[in-house]
Amino acid sequence: MTTNTISYEETGYFSKLICDYLAEDAALTDFYGRFPKLENFKRQIEAKKETFTSESRNALVEQLKTQYKSFKISEATQQNIELLSEENTFTITTGHQLNLFTGPLYFLYKIFSVINLSEALKEKYPMYDFVPVYWMATEDHDFDEINYFNYQGKKITWNRPSGGAVGEFSTEGLQEVAEQLAPIFGESEHGKHLHQLFTEAYLNHDNLADATRFLGNELFKEHGLVIVDGNDAVLKKAFIPYAEKELTQQQSYKKVTESTNRLVDFGYAEQVHPREINLFYLAEGVRERIVEVAGSFYVNETKIEFTKDALLRELQEHPERFSPNALLRPLYQEVILPNLCYVGGGGELAYWFQLKDYFESVAVPFPMLLLRNSALLVSQKSLEKLQKLGVSVSQLFQKQTDLKTEHTHELSEIAIDFSTQRAHLQQQFKELYVIAEKTDASFIGAVAAQEKKQLNGLDHLEKRLLKAQKRKLADQLERLTDLQDALFPKQSLQERNTNFSEYYVVYGNTLLNELKRKLNPLQPEFTIVTL
Repeated sequence: MTTNTISYEETGYFSKLICDYLAEDAALTDFYGRFPKLENFKRQIEAKKETFTSESRNALVEQLKTQYKSFKISEATQQNIELLSEENTFTITTGHQLNLFTGPLYFLYKIFSVINLSEALKEKYPMYDFVPVYWMATEDHDFDEINYFNYQGKKITWNRPSGGAVGEFSTEGLQEVAEQLAPIFGESEHGKHLHQLFTEAYLNHDNLADATRFLGNELFKEHGLVIVDGNDAVLKKAFIPYAEKELTQQQSYKKVTESTNRLVDFGYAEQVHPREINLFYLAEGVRERIVEVAGSFYVNETKIEFTKDALLRELQEHPERFSPNALLRPLYQEVILPNLCYVGGGGELAYWFQLKDYFESVAVPFPMLLLRNSALLVSQKSLEKLQKLGVSVSQLFQKQTDLKTEHTHELSEIAIDFSTQRAHLQQQFKELYVIAEKTDASFIGAVAAQEKKQLNGLDHLEKRLLKAQKRKLADQLERLTDLQDALFPKQSLQERNTNFSEYYVVYGNTLLNELKRKLNPLQPEFTIVTL
């Protein structure tokens, strides 16, 4: 397997905010702490070490052992869990939804980013230990975002009633999905292994959180990945003081709104809109916002209501019933983990940029922010087809209309460019203007109107010629667009659509091993991997 890179900006798929961040634009300096370079981690370690107590470490380790109690885990993961009790051990964390069978490919890229960064840090700072962490988004409630994955253009969907925190969903209905997958994955060795992996994950576990933990363990067990479920009563005890401030002072709303306004003033879009209270209330089948009206607190879309005192008692007695939203989850994560760096996609980092001032207001160290690896997987066969067409992989990142136009220009034996004719026409009109200046203003206007009409006519003819050449070269263009459609499903990035199984069925564990080897989390460029 070989690799090439292309800048994130050149892909056209990443926001100005992210491109500016990677360029370390001075306008963004106040919205993050330290830029993710190996040499900057020393001070981040010192800051976290000062604030993360041994009591917090012990509580985390004991609860991780409880979460893993019914799972067979690798020696590497077991060792990493034990290491978390040591004051010189820190985490590198990513988070992801509980997508069916990992969802899109970038799930793998996120995990390998934290694994590889942990290894790079250990090499740089051998006196410390670094544990890669996957934070499961078990409290999400957007079931429609996670109940499917795509395989060779086919949507594999899990149908069941939704409602409440997805991690608690029973795996009811996944037997039918497993039966559907058997003929799809096929009878090859890799296909059978995929089907076995799906079956053991989803049919041998009672809920989606456990199924996802098993799957993550199986895929990354040799790398010591530690998987955390934040929907945990014991872990949430540590978050009680911050949740209480959220309910009584609405501090996040004030601070995040100020930061967001400053980002908008710099020309960046708001990623997540803060609410007055950024907490949900969890009950069986329910995860709804907590709202305050005239001093009383209500659970949105339900009949549940509390006085202020009753709600604070509920928080003390049942912290597991309080669930942070997208803006507050980062704080919860940083409170319970000895974390140094959060690894996420562009959209995730965009809302982290809204949070730094809020973190400072509650005296919690703000983590370093690293854009996860992004990659395009290209088979050798596809690469050979592109080479025959005389097209590079990087050209495929264009919009399809632009790609077809560019390739038509390259293939056409006729120059589809009337620049010479335009220059000649404009020269003729210069001479007409000389004559017109000797008459009156109305004649000058007539010359200008005629010039515009003639130039527009040339533009129209050039477009007609381009269309004609596209029709003539239709076969070559169709082969090109078929390749682009295969590598960029729905005209978007492959990593946001395609499931890993589509490649695993061909390459098996070689896929995972090569991704581990090829993805460099500290190389701020988009990676093209030829399989």
